[in-house]
Formats: sequence, structure tokens, C-alpha cells
Amino acid sequence: MSDDGHGFATEQVHGGFLPDTAHGARVPAIHMTSGFLFDDFDQARERFAGTDDGYTYTRLGNPTNADVERRVALLERSAEAILVGSGQAAVTVALLGLLQAGDHVVSARSIYEGTKGLLLQNLARLGIEVDFIADQRDLDAWAAAVRPNTKAFFAETIPNPKNDVLDIQGVADTAHRAGVPLVVDNTLATPYLVRPIEHGADVVVHSASKFLSGHGAGLGGLVVDGGRFDWGRTPERFPHLTTPDRALGGQSYVERYGNRAFVVFARDVVAARIGPSPSPFNAFLLRQGIETLSLRVERHVENALAVASFLERQPEVTSVDHAGLASSPYHDLAQRYLPRGAGSVFAFTLAGGEPAARAFIDAVQLFSRMTHLGDVRSLVLHPATTTHAGRTATERAELGIGDGLVRLSVGIEDVADLLADVERGLAAVRAAVGPDGVGREARPTSATEATVLTHTVQQVHVVAQEV
Repeated sequence: MSDDGHGFATEQVHGGFLPDTAHGARVPAIHMTSGFLFDDFDQARERFAGTDDGYTYTRLGNPTNADVERRVALLERSAEAILVGSGQAAVTVALLGLLQAGDHVVSARSIYEGTKGLLLQNLARLGIEVDFIADQRDLDAWAAAVRPNTKAFFAETIPNPKNDVLDIQGVADTAHRAGVPLVVDNTLATPYLVRPIEHGADVVVHSASKFLSGHGAGLGGLVVDGGRFDWGRTPERFPHLTTPDRALGGQSYVERYGNRAFVVFARDVVAARIGPSPSPFNAFLLRQGIETLSLRVERHVENALAVASFLERQPEVTSVDHAGLASSPYHDLAQRYLPRGAGSVFAFTLAGGEPAARAFIDAVQLFSRMTHLGDVRSLVLHPATTTHAGRTATERAELGIGDGLVRLSVGIEDVADLLADVERGLAAVRAAVGPDGVGREARPTSATEATVLTHTVQQVHVVAQEV
């Protein structure tokens, strides 16, 4: 099904669908096969030569996986997408499709710890360097970090756990003035909340295991190419794309594929060789999740803002990191880029430090204690002792990861039940820490926040009474 200007919800259900001409099945089949039959000698040769676009081996491509790729490409308003086995694989494939030994990356500091480790350890061993921008709003800092060997900028639309929204257009413009692409991880926003390519980003990556899938049942990742970056403008910057390649009969990737040079190289050379192959069954689970993406994210966002607003009014809480709140230093960016909501992953800090965080996390009952995000179930974690445990106390302090900081991934449960569970956790904090754990008086809630919270809770009670 082609893009005819349909709305998001229509595209997430119908986008990229190819009819089953053999049997008429409405839901695409799960093609659980390693390889594919060739009709004859010539067809095998043509497929390996690339003149026949049929399938050869699932590591290189699979019809079930391709269905997801087409749908996500449509939702991101992009040229093409590559499905891989996990979000970490997606970041790796994207960066290795751009970088080689001696290259340099400029990255926001507040990125996923797994990506940070990839840059600092794995890619550093290959001779690739990175500089991190402490304040990603400081566009001058991005520009000042550029070197002659800089090949990419990297950031996240909504980093976790601080919900510090990215100025996508500003960073993209800075990257383009330096002649390099901006790679953006859009996992926590999803294309329903923001399409980074529409704001200047060139490559988008997703951990599809999170909101795109939504049910915590499978893994997947996506590399999405905007198809707009001119890889041949400065040929010396990306020699793997602009120099003649024997596999292309002496042409370069830019000569053969134009602005598709990167995504073809990333698929055919990087992903195909490294082999982060997604299971077709996981692709099926992902496709099922995508079909309800907008409905789930709407509920996620509504619930998260209600919980954040509630927490901000509690004396045990010293701060709430949610860009949907007027108190957030990123509120203006959330209004600009995320009018549908600033996501549902955020953090709050308890005055009582680690003992208070322990009491809260052990007391809640609806919030699952686990390391995952974007699940229909609400999740809770203590970053200082889990995801950021490998950082020194000084490094955690620089990142704003205090001992009392708690990360939430708010799910789609009834908000009244979630608020009751949060109150259960706060009651445990009061019992465990006592008056010394009270950090400040409750900050008066703004009229907007109070209206959102009151309206949401009232709606929930009305529905509950009706059923």
C-alpha cells in the first residue's frame, strides 16, 4: 500500500502492506525460513548479481521483516529502513555505515549507557574517537567540537532518564554546516510524537523492543535513512561511499545509488556481514505492536504527565525531570517538537537518597522492577545502582543521576491506580526515612498542570463507575 497522505493511525495499520497473491491472507505471513528456493540456475545467479530482487537468505532479507521496514519508513516519512535484531544493533550498524578508523563523532552526553559504551570502548578500539557535549542545547559547543575528521553527530530525541529534549533542528543545522549527518535515536519518542527527519535529521535509529513493539515480548531495532543527505558533496569525507567498488563493477555507492548510498552500504555491507539478523517471528510481534502504536502512546503520555504532575507536588520529591511540566528547562523544546506529549520515560529525585529510593521501589506493586522501557506495563528502576552503576559518583553527579533518583516508564494502566501505587511508594519513603527525608515544601502546581491532572483522574473515575 502506497503513501497517499493518510493519517498516522491509518498508516500504522495499512502502510507498506503487500497483498498475499497466493492465498489472500490479510495479515502477512511469518516466513520462518533460513533460505529461499531458486527456480533455476539463472535465477540464483541473477539474485546474487542483484538484477533479481528476490530473496536469497534471511540474514540478508526476509518478506516478514521487509513488511516492518516499509511500514516504519512510511511512519518516519523516510526513504528506507533496515530491520535488525536489537536497538543496540541498529546504533552499531548506523555508525559503522558512516565511520572508519581515524574518524571522530560528536555526541550528546545524555545518551543511553549502552551507546556510550559502544562509542567509548568498542569503537575506540577500532580507532574512532568521540567528544561528548555536556549541554546539548549549546549549539556553539557542538560546532566547537567539530574536527576535520568528524563524520557524524549523534543524539537522542528524548534521552533517559532525564527527559532532556533535543533541539533537533538546531543540532541538525550545526551538523550540516560541518558537512556531516545527524544520527538521532528516536526510541522514546517514536514517529508518533516526532519525526526527526522532518526537522533535519538524516538517519534515525530505534530500539523497536520498546514502544514500537510495546508488549515486552520481543527484540528488534531499525536504521532509518532520510534519503536527503548528499554523500558525494565532499567525496573525501566518506570514501567508502564515493570511491570505486569492485562489487559494483567499478562504480561507487554514490554513483550507483545516489542519496541511497549510505542505506545500501549499511544493509549490504555492514548488517549483512556482521549479521544482527532479526527473527521473522520477532518482526511479526513488532508489526502487531506498530498497528496500535498511536493508541498506546497517547495513553502512555497522558498517564506520565499525570504521574509527573502528582510527584512534583509531593514534599518528599526534590525534582521531577519531565519536559511536559512548565518547570522543566526543556519545556519550550517539548512544546516545539513534541506537541502530542514529551513521552512517558522520566525521572524524579527523592530527598532521602538511596534509602528513600529503595523504600519507594520495594513498596510499589503495579510498577514492575525491571530494566526495560516502553512496555504497556509501568516500570521502575534505580539508575545509580543499575544502568549507571559503572559510572563514578562524580560522573553520575555530572549527569544528574543522584542516589535518590528513580526512573519511571509509565504504562497504560488506569491512572488512578498508578497514582495510588505512587502514593504507596511515598508512604513507604515517609515510614523509612522519616521527617529528615522531606526535601522541601510542595511547589504550587500551575493551573495547566492542575487542570491536566484533575481532568485525567476525573475521567478515570467516571469510566470506573460506568463499568
